[in-house]
Amino acid sequence: MTDQSELRYTSEHEWVLVEGTVATIGITAYAAAQLGDIVYLDLPAAGTQIAGGSVVGEIESTKSVGELFAPVDGTVVEKNAAVEDAPELVNSDPLGAGWLLKVEFTELPELLSLAEYNALIGE
Repeated sequence: MTDQSELRYTSEHEWVLVEGTVATIGITAYAAAQLGDIVYLDLPAAGTQIAGGSVVGEIESTKSVGELFAPVDGTVVEKNAAVEDAPELVNSDPLGAGWLLKVEFTELPELLSLAEYNALIGE
């Protein structure tokens, strides 16, 4: 599991880990809990250009279907094939093995700190 204080967050409940010019992206534990048991993920393929704020994927759970928003502009360099085969990884380890995408970004937007995200979700 990744140290939550090293991450940045979006108001759409994604987390971002920045390593050089690559952002690893996933959904927060809060989002995973709100969605319930995740049963299907539709993620963009490597090479896909994405725009920050746009819908880039779908997360289907036993409760609902949710959208995955891109927190950054850039190019998908990798999607986590393990979560497509075993979507329950997103519930069991959302900040670790349950990551969704790696994106080479062109510019890093203003993102929330852990304290700001916790204030957003009321924790």
